[in-house]
Amino acid sequence: MSSIVFILGYNYDSNCYLINDNILVDTGAGHNKDYLFSKLRENGVEPEDIELVVNTHCHFDHIGGNHFFPDAKVAVHKFDAISIKNEDTLGTSMSAFEGVDNSRVDIELEEGDKIADFEVIHTPGHTKGGICLWDGESIISGDTIFAGGGVGRMDIGGDYNDMKNSVRRLTELDVKNIYPGHGPIVENNGKEHIRMSYSLL
Repeated sequence: MSSIVFILGYNYDSNCYLINDNILVDTGAGHNKDYLFSKLRENGVEPEDIELVVNTHCHFDHIGGNHFFPDAKVAVHKFDAISIKNEDTLGTSMSAFEGVDNSRVDIELEEGDKIADFEVIHTPGHTKGGICLWDGESIISGDTIFAGGGVGRMDIGGDYNDMKNSVRRLTELDVKNIYPGHGPIVENNGKEHIRMSYSLL
């Protein structure tokens, strides 16, 4: 099982997750480089050790720090890669491209792709190309679901029916731990929180 280190989002930043000391899931809004780097170093990881950045979706608060890792490959679902490559400020919900190069996508992910011990699950709803990462026990859920029955907003490139279908799919998994894009993590009773999310849709 891959190791997962939780880096709590600071200010506008999303939460970030360090996997196996060389993969970073989401990079925040790009405003708090010192904070993010200090958290990596607290875990014995230098920024240049990151070989792969995985974005759970294309919104600015998740991709804004991608340029902090110029030597890492950037992976995002193929549908959200369109907004990033086109520097689409509407699709990314706010500009993540002012004076920096965040438009690079090296790997366009699809349903079923593997990242370390995780499988990519395509979970549109918050964006067209939202993903979760699932390892059979824990799910890194981006802005699809949150602790306490929350789901991501659907008014910026999202879709209610897609979200309902995505969360329904997640209810079928035996999820123990949830590592969401914002807010606290859930340990041990993740399935209950996913059921709550579905019941509120």
